[in-house]
Amino acid sequence: MNKTTIETITDERTGNSYKLVHHKSGLDLLLAPMDDYVTTAAMFGTNYGSIINCFKTADDEDFVTVPDGIAHYLEHKLFENEDTDVFELYAETGADGNAMTGFENTIYLFSCTDNYLPSLKILLDFVQKPYFTQENVDKEQGIIAQEIRMTLDMPKRRCFYNLLNAMYKVHPVRVDIAGSEESIREITPELLYKCYYAFYDLHNMVLSIAGRLDVDEVIALCDECLITGEDKQVEVKMPDEPLEVTEKFVEESFGVGLPIFNIGFKCAPCETKDMLVRETTASLMLTLLAGKMSDLQKRLRDEKLVMGQLGTEVFDGRGFFSLIFSGESEQPQKVCDIICEEIERVKREGFSAEDHALLKKAEFGGEVRDRNNPESVAENMLAYYFIGENAFAQEKVLSSITLEDVNKAARELLDTDNMTLSVIK
Repeated sequence: MNKTTIETITDERTGNSYKLVHHKSGLDLLLAPMDDYVTTAAMFGTNYGSIINCFKTADDEDFVTVPDGIAHYLEHKLFENEDTDVFELYAETGADGNAMTGFENTIYLFSCTDNYLPSLKILLDFVQKPYFTQENVDKEQGIIAQEIRMTLDMPKRRCFYNLLNAMYKVHPVRVDIAGSEESIREITPELLYKCYYAFYDLHNMVLSIAGRLDVDEVIALCDECLITGEDKQVEVKMPDEPLEVTEKFVEESFGVGLPIFNIGFKCAPCETKDMLVRETTASLMLTLLAGKMSDLQKRLRDEKLVMGQLGTEVFDGRGFFSLIFSGESEQPQKVCDIICEEIERVKREGFSAEDHALLKKAEFGGEVRDRNNPESVAENMLAYYFIGENAFAQEKVLSSITLEDVNKAARELLDTDNMTLSVIK
């Protein structure tokens, strides 16, 4: 690409819009000016997370497999360049900087009330300037190993990863995002550079900014700071995961006052292009089944079986899709049995048409409310971009989902024969 082009993405229902800028460097920019706000939120993300450990680029003859935890390790190391510390630079502009590595993406971000352009320059500069030496890689191993040991003392996290290990046999989603103490010992500067140049390619990244900003100023800064490179055409390889769960029950003893449980229903994965429809339908279905106003939630409260509220989640991504219930209870198995009973009833009788209509209105209202927060706007634009959608796509999908779609999701996705119960007792 030798020139920058700009599209306007508009929500027909509300009139809200943002700019999609195809920058000449190969990077796409998602820019949402919000003139009535005093803050600016920026996120620089790459389509690269912990589950990606086997890949090849156009320059490689064959696939390469890298150690677990290397995406998270790489995120840590980018904050330390040859002559300065990134957080010290952010302190000078007054920005609050951070980063996060997920299963599928890594995101570098900041928020500020002033000096958004100098802060943005810091963000663009350090993410594009890797500096790995044997000395600083060895130093980081001790820091991340300590972080890994700390996570082993988090019972809710242990319950969740025990569930993933029991549901998934070979898919890398079963592995902690940070890896293990053993796997990070295999990380070298050469492997970090290999992953960096494969995935921190501007064609594989996106810059999302919302709040007080000027579109022309941001583009001018990108003209100055972005380093144009060739599209690496990275290809990711995922293992063939069986459809069935590996174990139906897993339990671990821990120093907790009340047992913690996760109940997972493993479903067949879907293509990225179908993800939004399936995820939104499944989310509506879970809320109707186990939301705070549901019969199931009321029964669990009345019988004092769950402390607080039963949680639900659609947990999905490249090569995995599952539905998870979570909570704390003296009787996790009884809670699981009651959930299964309610699932079977819903499969027979279906959900209420009135409840379905009210929920869709509430969900649409929630989508609109999220637009009043620059951080939420920037996050939504980025998240939907990575699945090939615009930030207003979910509203259109939401309006199209029928009662039969939700009932069908309950019948097809909640297979009690393909379920795992994870307990921390």
